[in-house]
Amino acid sequence: MTVEARFCPRCGAALRDKPPTACVACGYELFVNARPTANLVVHDGRRFLAIKRVMEPRAGLWELPGGFCDGWEEPAAAAVREAREELGVQIALGDLIGMYIGTYDYQDERLPVLECFFLATLADGARLALDPRESSDHAWFDLDRPPPLAFESMDRATAEAARRLGL
Repeated sequence: MTVEARFCPRCGAALRDKPPTACVACGYELFVNARPTANLVVHDGRRFLAIKRVMEPRAGLWELPGGFCDGWEEPAAAAVREAREELGVQIALGDLIGMYIGTYDYQDERLPVLECFFLATLADGARLALDPRESSDHAWFDLDRPPPLAFESMDRATAEAARRLGL
């Protein structure tokens, strides 16, 4: 199922079409806006850190650390926060790798997401402390030979990271 509004959030009138559309009663325009995420390619120059998902969707697959941005949170700040929450470490945030449109299945809806990926390195002496609600394991993989990752955008981001790092 795709996110679909049936009623105008301003006046409550029934909508004729799914978004993008305009309410015929009050003129309010509705759009399908992607939810922003912030994700990290934590690397050591040739390898990157992946964590194993414990939550659906795609539990049991490897992924990059990251998650949804909060309300007015900038993606770079969200990336740093997600590293603290998921990995239990401070990172040195690097350049933006890229932004990709993807999908995220949540409950019975398929949400469009705008995934922002950043390069990052672990702070000196950092010791991972994974959040068990988020991941069950971690491993380092060669950037030029990643395992299958949970989301297609993560494959694109690791390939771009490898290219930028000259691998």
